[in-house]
Amino acid sequence: MAHDREVLRMIWEGQIGICFQADRDEIVGIKPEPFYLMISRLSYLPLVTDKVRKYFSRYITAEHQDGAVWFDFNGTPLRLHYPIGVLYDLLHPEEDSTPWCLTIHYSKFPEDTLVKLNSKELLESHYMSCLKEADVLKHRGLVISAMQKKDHNQLWLGLVNDKFDQFWAVNRRLMEPYADQESFKNIPLRLYTDDDFTYTQKLISPIGEGGHKKSLADLMAELSTPVRKAVGCRTHGIDLHEETQLQWMSEHLSYPDNFLHLSVDYKDV
Repeated sequence: MAHDREVLRMIWEGQIGICFQADRDEIVGIKPEPFYLMISRLSYLPLVTDKVRKYFSRYITAEHQDGAVWFDFNGTPLRLHYPIGVLYDLLHPEEDSTPWCLTIHYSKFPEDTLVKLNSKELLESHYMSCLKEADVLKHRGLVISAMQKKDHNQLWLGLVNDKFDQFWAVNRRLMEPYADQESFKNIPLRLYTDDDFTYTQKLISPIGEGGHKKSLADLMAELSTPVRKAVGCRTHGIDLHEETQLQWMSEHLSYPDNFLHLSVDYKDV
């Protein structure tokens, strides 16, 4: 992996320009100017909520000040436990190069569609659960279970504070095959389609039956059905080449939760 450190750094430094605006039904007095931020693709909305809430709070009615904050894009509530880059790739039109406009809400939290993560502690708990699930798939959980609490804290703080070296000093241990193995046991994978805001997971080994290292083309063949063919995959806003090996993708293109988040394009057969 040392030879591809530049790839890791480029993925880490990916950012999205976001324009936050207030819900007009919650505003008191003069409509505030939008609030613009450059935000890491790898981050989560709850990690920027305090900054956005503080900017708009003086324009919001008193009765809504202490409400559970949530965001939407064109009326679609945004899942607070999804990485921001995943949300952007699912919802933002590729041809639109303007900042992504999101609306912040202080009331009417849509509990039927969103998980309420109104504290960084709850988000951290969710993040660690994802890490543990990913390590069970890759190493039967042997690596994450051998780590100390300070290692878990270093991973989380590295992500929260945007510290590449701090994060990867620990995460590299999760991104290496275990002991004498040449690859992960399975690839932690979450699959999305443009017509569905939820993800599916499938048990995918990086090694084929003949012992060859599987590529993205092999994965798309496994995802295809007699009536629907997988024809392309994207992550981090990148269209992936079908010859890219799954093991390399998992090591270099996974989000900090150690999952590959892939948007899959299909066409009817």
